[in-house]
Amino acid sequence: MLRGHGLTRNVTVPVSAGLLTDTAGYFETLTAYRDGDPSRIIAKLVDASFAAITNGRQLVIELRATRASWDDRIKACRGATAWRLVDLLVRQPVVDAPTIAAELDLVPQNAQRAIALLVEAGVLTEFTGFKRNRMWQATEILTALDEFTARALLARRTDRSDSV
Repeated sequence: MLRGHGLTRNVTVPVSAGLLTDTAGYFETLTAYRDGDPSRIIAKLVDASFAAITNGRQLVIELRATRASWDDRIKACRGATAWRLVDLLVRQPVVDAPTIAAELDLVPQNAQRAIALLVEAGVLTEFTGFKRNRMWQATEILTALDEFTARALLARRTDRSDSV
């Protein structure tokens, strides 16, 4: 809704992650809203937004640090396709060669070369074990996303234990 109404341009704040911290409280505020008191739901959404922003900022810091660490590990000319691929991996950490070729407007052979450079640098890991239809993952990006989720869930568990 925020993006659709032009309140955010590039990123939508994951407010639901903030609301997950206290689902019982959220439902109570919905009941209060239905009973004619909108102030509690507004306050709940504001609090959830701030919690989500804090967690989202941490994710951005982690993603930027990961991306910067790759600069030292990749042994490719600055104009090489591998550099375009690393930027794609921050947005899409699980890829296959056809997806890379389509996203970066490459022939499949050039996608394979870029993949090989990033595997050598430890940026990508093949995880299917197949000879054909192989897929690769940027484990460091996936770890940052997992930690983002864990922080949201931890906040939810912490808040639940406080209200019991």
